[in-house]
Amino acid sequence: MNTPVKGLRPIHIEATTLPDAWFQAVYRCLEVGRDFTIDRGSYAGEKRLEFDYITVHIKRPGEHPLLPQIPGQYNLPNPVADDYLTDYLPYLMTGEAKPGESYTYGQRICKYELPFGDAKTYNSKDFEHILIQDREAWEDRKIVIVEDGKTYLNQMELCIWTYKNKGHRNNQMVLQVAHPTDMLLQDPPCLRLIDTRIQDGRLNFIIYFRSWDLWGGFPANLAAMQMMKEYIASEVGVEDGEIIAASKGLHIYNYVWELAECIRGKTIEEFRRGNTL
Repeated sequence: MNTPVKGLRPIHIEATTLPDAWFQAVYRCLEVGRDFTIDRGSYAGEKRLEFDYITVHIKRPGEHPLLPQIPGQYNLPNPVADDYLTDYLPYLMTGEAKPGESYTYGQRICKYELPFGDAKTYNSKDFEHILIQDREAWEDRKIVIVEDGKTYLNQMELCIWTYKNKGHRNNQMVLQVAHPTDMLLQDPPCLRLIDTRIQDGRLNFIIYFRSWDLWGGFPANLAAMQMMKEYIASEVGVEDGEIIAASKGLHIYNYVWELAECIRGKTIEEFRRGNTL
């Protein structure tokens, strides 16, 4: 058996569509992913197969179907149900949270509570040296939401407003999910940020996940983010563009290893015998 190579092994995938990206990532994870036991977090004590680091460049993410379809001859369920996005989109694109949820991605992106008072406090001379002072933005209730005595920011709507009113060329329009205090959570957000760039009249997303379930999470997340991207692009008045997604923790849990091996047509152990990791 070959001796494993030490050190990180970054992987890059060039894909055409979202389903193509999923199939390629599953195939490559079986080939080069490292298997280990999870010490802490979701499924602690279980095993997963994981890339050291991966970037996936998807050139036509808006091409349908958005979700991967496993060919019928395998007699396997698709990784994501066709109607799943209907329920998932509010989780990503609205501020609503269900009882028992400590956060949602949409809450962080679309309804983030401003910690130091109301909009008037922020939009004052005390903060004019560090905060934008555009009255139009501060008074737009899609951007700055006032509700039950609290003030919230919708990053997505501010991103749209900025691109429409301040031009396309800046490096500031990052939809941020992560907080420093997330390290205190037992289950911190996997998605950390959605960065944006308008290039050649097209809106592109650059996405980073600290940890990412490849089998079900990857296709569902990217399909929903593609729909978000299409909405932002239409509001700004540009074309829909590409996606580059990255993670140092894209993985397959051991309970679906056999399913992945089935569609790949080769087992993890067969790859291990033939590859130098």
